[in-house]
Order: sequence, then C-alpha cells, then structure tokens
Amino acid sequence: MSSTDKLPRWYFGGLASAIAACFTHPLDLIKVQLQTRHGEKVSIAPMTVELVRKNGIMGLYNGLSASLFRQLTYSTTRFAIYDMTKIYIGKDISFTNRILVAAFAGAIGGWIGTPSDKVNVRMQNDVRLPPEKRLNYKHVFHGLWRVYKTEGFSKLFSGGATASVRAGVMAVGQLSFYDQIKKLLLRTSYFKDDLTTHFTASFGAAAIATTLTQPLDVVKTRIMNAKPGEFRERNSFMDTQS
Repeated sequence: MSSTDKLPRWYFGGLASAIAACFTHPLDLIKVQLQTRHGEKVSIAPMTVELVRKNGIMGLYNGLSASLFRQLTYSTTRFAIYDMTKIYIGKDISFTNRILVAAFAGAIGGWIGTPSDKVNVRMQNDVRLPPEKRLNYKHVFHGLWRVYKTEGFSKLFSGGATASVRAGVMAVGQLSFYDQIKKLLLRTSYFKDDLTTHFTASFGAAAIATTLTQPLDVVKTRIMNAKPGEFRERNSFMDTQS
C-alpha cells in the first residue's frame, strides 16, 4: 500500500460522533419529547419554549453524559467493525457487501450501546415530568446503577433488540450509502476527494438513514422509556402499537 493511500481511522468515527452529540443533543431531546407523547398533538416551538421556561436553557442538555457515553461505545464499535472489515475484504468490496457489513456492525454497536441509550432516553424525558415523578439520574453512570439496582441487570438491555435493528438500519444508511454516494460523486468531473465531497455524501447518507430508521426510532424510544411491565419484552414491536 502506498503512502498516499488513506486508511480509515475508526476511532475518529466515535470521537466525531461524540463531538456531534454536543451540538445535536437539544434536537435529540426534543425528538424524544415528541416520540413519548402518546397521541398528543404538540408543535415543536411551543414545546421548546415550555421546556426552557420550566428547566432553563441547560434543561435541553439533560442526558448529555449518557449521549456521549453511548456514542463512545455504540459509534466506535460500529465504525471499528465496518472499517476494519472493509480493509480485510479489500478495495473492491461491492455495495451489497457494504450493506451487509454495515448492518452487522450497526447491530453489534446498537446492542452494546443499549444501556447508555436507555439512560439517555429517560434523562431526556425527565425534563417534561413533574418533579415528584422524575427519575433524577445525575449522570450516565448514576442512571446505569439505578436501573441495575431497582430493575435488574436484564433491564439495562430492554429494548435492545429494537435498538440493534434500528442501529443496523442506521449504519446501512450512514456508512454504506455514504461510501456509495462518495464513490458516485468522484466518478464525475465536478467532485474530488475533499471536504465538499465528504459533506455532500454525508448529507445524503444522513437523509437516507433518518428516513429508514424513523419508525424504529419511535418504537425504541417508547420501549426504553416504558415503566416496568408496560410492554411485554417478547412482543415489544407489536405492543408499542397498542
């Protein structure tokens, strides 16, 4: 391999995801608020104003520690598996194989990140609850310990199947489509391997990934935020519809 070949640095993927979470966390919190309001019709702007009025601007960052820990576990794992497998297979990996590798990498990462994802969802939902009904997790490790002590170890992974499927689909949209879109762009005379191309491919892949995972994301959020016994674990996909 020549010195000019660019090798992927999978750990940069986890770090970049964690940095991005610092900027997108308020939007993610608002998304969770919308997803957990069963049947309620509410607009984003009034809801955001209400949250800030009740909790202050920092209330929009509730659960940030859990979001960061999730990215450092889930995203780092999926990038590591995906990029290292691509290196092993070689440059001529087909789009179909990219999809399969991305789905596998995302599913494994999603399962590993389930406990911190669960704490993140609960901390984000806490800000809309009355003070007496809040879980009041101080940070991700406090939340993980509380779930373990009060609900049992297995509950740390409740919603894990849905999270894994969702993460697998997300990885397909983000990773395999990113590579494919970038490859198609570089075949034209308008793009070269620079920041513009990477941004364009990332934007397109993100739009595809979000569209693919939105239904699963709603199911995952509701399962993770559910009270013990609210949804039957074996039929969690169907129970969230009832």
